[in-house]
Amino acid sequence: METVAARFTVADLREMPEDGRRYEVVEGDLYVSPAPKTRHQRISLRLSAFLERAEEAGFGVALAAPTDVYLDDANGVQPDLLFVRRVHTDMVVEDNVRGVPDLVTEILSPTTRARDLGVKLRLYARFGVRVYWVVDPEAETITVYGPAGDGNGYARRAVLSRGDTLCCDLFPGVEVEVAKVFGPR
Repeated sequence: METVAARFTVADLREMPEDGRRYEVVEGDLYVSPAPKTRHQRISLRLSAFLERAEEAGFGVALAAPTDVYLDDANGVQPDLLFVRRVHTDMVVEDNVRGVPDLVTEILSPTTRARDLGVKLRLYARFGVRVYWVVDPEAETITVYGPAGDGNGYARRAVLSRGDTLCCDLFPGVEVEVAKVFGPR
């Protein structure tokens, strides 16, 4: 007898306990992650302040985890940070985001590194997230991904480190020094 693995949907996410863990469904597979470490949260806080400046400038809406993003019935994620341009803010509803954000940020941790650089990178590219930032606290780098020229997946646009400035064409004129994102050494 053949055994078929259970497939999860975003409807299943609504039934998950509020226990400090992050629950995501990617291609029908359930992923559970522990609460992030303090360094992760400090970096997230600094990037949140940066995205809040873009929101205050009128470019759109910035949100931080835990925020459910429902890409479709089989894909519900909780990116560390996201940004939705003003023209798409109708997808931001009271309980979640229903659609594809314009920018998604994932801050790598030992438990999420492979997922963020693998299945989630491919997922975000497939659904058309325009900008994907991968923040590596260990290397103190921010890798910027965007659509590949051939329309197949993402291409790495830049790898930024201390001494560089992070900016985005989604909100021109708003920038932050990468060293400030990572804080003092």
